[in-house]
Amino acid sequence: MRRAVTAILAAAALGACSATGATTSAATTQTTQATAQSTTTAESPTTFPVTIEAANGAVTIPKKPVAIVSLSPTATETLYAIGAGSQVLAVDDQSNYPEDAPITDLSGFTPNIEAIASYDPDLVVIMFDPGDLIDSLTALGIPVLMQPAAATLQDAYDQIGQLGAATGNAAEAETLLGSIQTDIAQTIADSSSDDTLAYYFELDPSYYTVTSSTFIGSLLASLGLENIADAADSDGYGYPQLSSEYIIDANPDLVILADTICCGQDEDAVASRPGWDSLDAITKGNIVPLNDNVASRWGPRITDLLDTVAAAVREARGR
Repeated sequence: MRRAVTAILAAAALGACSATGATTSAATTQTTQATAQSTTTAESPTTFPVTIEAANGAVTIPKKPVAIVSLSPTATETLYAIGAGSQVLAVDDQSNYPEDAPITDLSGFTPNIEAIASYDPDLVVIMFDPGDLIDSLTALGIPVLMQPAAATLQDAYDQIGQLGAATGNAAEAETLLGSIQTDIAQTIADSSSDDTLAYYFELDPSYYTVTSSTFIGSLLASLGLENIADAADSDGYGYPQLSSEYIIDANPDLVILADTICCGQDEDAVASRPGWDSLDAITKGNIVPLNDNVASRWGPRITDLLDTVAAAVREARGR
């Protein structure tokens, strides 16, 4: 069970491996990165061929791609956000945003090489390789850009820059990055306070959660929040399964729900759990429902996620 959850969470972006192989567990590092200027590859030339340094090594794209297949929901969102939507031919079955993305039955988790190749793509973007996907597509002459789950904001920024350079939309990617960085920095500044609040972040109703060592955990730490799960993660797994008793004993100030769509969780459902009706988060109305999809991706909508939580934090602090 633990191994299965690890694979799912890592592929869903709440996880621990980055496009550069870097990891982080320091909230202060994350906060600094939120205000730092990006060092992405969006400065790459607008002429092709272009070589991108990605998680799977140096990837050369011989010409501007016009038949992109995206097997990553995060990459799909980014491609449209940087103006490359018209170059996208097909996306996987989990890429449900934006609504006009050409969704198919292609899978990013159990990819079918023949099905992918049938689209005759000139670029395939993935977040996960089960074993031979990259080698097989490369053997067919199809460039593959792998962008695993981000571990830090800088990883997320770098991936946006990579897609900008890879698609001939480098300037648009830089504009997007500037907007994201400005929004995040402002949100963090607006949320600054000496009043530290504790939170519980719920991935599913069986109490799987995240710690501050994960991408989402470090992002929330930048708002001055304390994660109740950190003390329960003795092996540094990043995604411990808590018990109801542990959560009740920790009595978090906020309960953040990332299982509203998948599992129908809301304030009423949480309050009906045995013993939970006395939690400060319940009695003070500090339940924060998130869109599961936004909470599990590390692309342009991370600003939406941070804004939602920040608004709840300010309300909880009486601001």
